[in-house]
Amino acid sequence: MTTTAPPRRAIPAALLVPSPTSSPAPEAEPAPPVRRVPLVISGLLAVALTAYVWSTHGAKPGSLLLLGLGLGLALFHSRFGFTSAWRQLVAVGNGQGLRAHALLLGTTATLFALIIGSGTGLFGSVPAPSAGPLGVGLLVGAFVFAVGMQLGGACASGTLFAVGSGQSSIVLTLGGFIVGSTVAAWQFDLWKDLPALDPVVLSDHVGWFGSWAVTIAVLGLIVLVSRRVQARRNPPPISTPPSAKGAARVPRGSWPLVAGALALAVLGAGVLLVSGGPWGVTSAFSLWGSRVVDALGGNPANWSFWQQPGNAEMFAGPVLKDKNSLTDIGIMIGAAVAASLGGTWALHRGIPGRTAVAAVLGGVLMGIGARLAGGCNIGAYLAGIASGSLHGWIWGATALLGTWAGIRLRPLFALGNPKPGDGIC
Repeated sequence: MTTTAPPRRAIPAALLVPSPTSSPAPEAEPAPPVRRVPLVISGLLAVALTAYVWSTHGAKPGSLLLLGLGLGLALFHSRFGFTSAWRQLVAVGNGQGLRAHALLLGTTATLFALIIGSGTGLFGSVPAPSAGPLGVGLLVGAFVFAVGMQLGGACASGTLFAVGSGQSSIVLTLGGFIVGSTVAAWQFDLWKDLPALDPVVLSDHVGWFGSWAVTIAVLGLIVLVSRRVQARRNPPPISTPPSAKGAARVPRGSWPLVAGALALAVLGAGVLLVSGGPWGVTSAFSLWGSRVVDALGGNPANWSFWQQPGNAEMFAGPVLKDKNSLTDIGIMIGAAVAASLGGTWALHRGIPGRTAVAAVLGGVLMGIGARLAGGCNIGAYLAGIASGSLHGWIWGATALLGTWAGIRLRPLFALGNPKPGDGIC
């Protein structure tokens, strides 16, 4: 008697099947009641600041602030993270977060190809890709940044939406982030001439369609490999945050990661359309810190960093006209609105000493790393890969190595890591 092997599933169908975990994902608890006082405060702040920026600086900065508010809502409602996704992948092999990154990257790359390839921009802006040099600064900076985000508990975008949602320990991370970014700007002459090759942008060699096709193919391969790794390691599922039901889930959360990825891609493309440049985060931290130094009697305008083309104009102009400052502030306020609607806004107290030290240290490392690498998980990783720039891929690969190192340092600060036998990770 002969037997025939069961038919192999086609790859597209297999991709729709959830990757295995050691146990089913837990059911989401009901969302707590709306936090009315924080909602009123954050809502009024959003309206007042938008009206002020729009009336004082015009429609372009006002639009960027609105996009930032939307980014904050999407980041919090979907709990879209980079730090936890990489930690779950490296520690126990759960690639769900990485696959959400792939969707975000692929959708953003598609929108970037359409916008930049066609030269479409608003308010007279000319869209341009994000490209960075390939050198020692990129490698060291991405590695240091990844170590810092595992100690600090959040990445660049995660720091902003966590601060907006009231997480006190991440306020310390943000403070360290600003300090590290400012120190790196102050000491620009020490690292500006590190060995590096010129940027490599795929569209310069194969056109925008070719660049897009290569990016999508590589992301598809990453998805397949992550599913294979997860099937072999059979990790615990990812925790499920409290959620509203039915139509109330839209304003109150929690959103699926897929919805978060798509919303962030559209909003990030909106930043490109309005400003001509991709969404970024960390250059604003250098600006904020340097403005504090200036107010305290220093003279950061004479630093080499602020005399570079583009930087001098940024430092001389109003903070509420700076692209990244507007979106950063918008993210924090938007996250506060989202957390209040979801009933989870709260100020956390009693931060353990070692956790506080890790938060500050992690922030400082991220600030320095972002400047060395020319960007963070948003400005280098997301914007770089979506632009078809090789530096984005190198940043991501190096950050995975930094994540591995950061995970091993976390226990020194009483910070836990996912384990294969956990119920959730």
